[in-house]
Amino acid sequence: MNRVKWFFHPVLIFILSIAALAASLFLYIYWYIEVSTGLQKIIKKYNLDPSQFLEIKTWVVILVLSILVGLILTGVFTIFVYNEKTWRLYRMQRNFINNFTHELKTPVASLRLYLDTFAKYELPREDQLRYLDFMIHDVNRLLENINRILDLARIESKSYQKDFTHVDIVENIEEFCAKNADLFRGCEIAIHNPLKKAHFYWLNLPLFDMLLMNLCTNAIKYNQSDQPRIDIRFVPHKKGIDVRFEDNGMGIEKGETKKIFRKFYQVGQTDDMTAKGTGLGLYLVEQIALLHRAGMTAESDGQGKGAAFILHLPRPAGNA
Repeated sequence: MNRVKWFFHPVLIFILSIAALAASLFLYIYWYIEVSTGLQKIIKKYNLDPSQFLEIKTWVVILVLSILVGLILTGVFTIFVYNEKTWRLYRMQRNFINNFTHELKTPVASLRLYLDTFAKYELPREDQLRYLDFMIHDVNRLLENINRILDLARIESKSYQKDFTHVDIVENIEEFCAKNADLFRGCEIAIHNPLKKAHFYWLNLPLFDMLLMNLCTNAIKYNQSDQPRIDIRFVPHKKGIDVRFEDNGMGIEKGETKKIFRKFYQVGQTDDMTAKGTGLGLYLVEQIALLHRAGMTAESDGQGKGAAFILHLPRPAGNA
């Protein structure tokens, strides 16, 4: 959760609300006793019409008390909203811990099963290689989850090395797809660069590879079509360039497109922990984009209609 400024802290707001309530009661008593007594003396001394003065005094009291009551209600409402946000974050964190534990436990249990099999039985070489391939897959899954947590900690603490390189984004993405072709087997990835020219930008290559990996693996993971497909399009415009990652996957409800970049947020999450994943992948993507002075948005026409994740890169300023 983002750190709020000290003057928005709920405890301080609560104290100020109580102080406003106490002040309103004090002023009411003071004005009713002291001011009223003073006015009565003046009215008697100069033989004035009491209705003129008491009416003005009454409206002043009503106005001031209304302002103080408004401040109290505003403070109480702010505390309520803050409490709701805190409770929602707590549920998201609980959901994350539950699912992340599952993400760690499943491959560990699988590895133990394979190791027990190796220890108890003499397996043919063909079966050994097959089981070893499964074990490597489980180890990679563990490493991916652990590295994601470590990378998140480094990015949020701003301790990640800001080593930026001036590279052609098109060439960089093409090399990434070629280098990781084995990870994307069964998925058709097409890169569209209509202007047929290089687009140079300052990139932190390890972080940018992490961004690409999260976007591509999500497009494949949340895809139920017979032939998963990712279209990467470069769309130049006056303010910079948009890199669109369009898939034919499960799609996203329109009300979810802005929420999916929140930390721990998962589409379809409920209190009964039915959502899958850790809710960190797209949060990492947005944080990496921000480190590159860029932005991330998502578009989708709804469930079953695919989605597009757009990286908005501003016009290069010549340095990182």
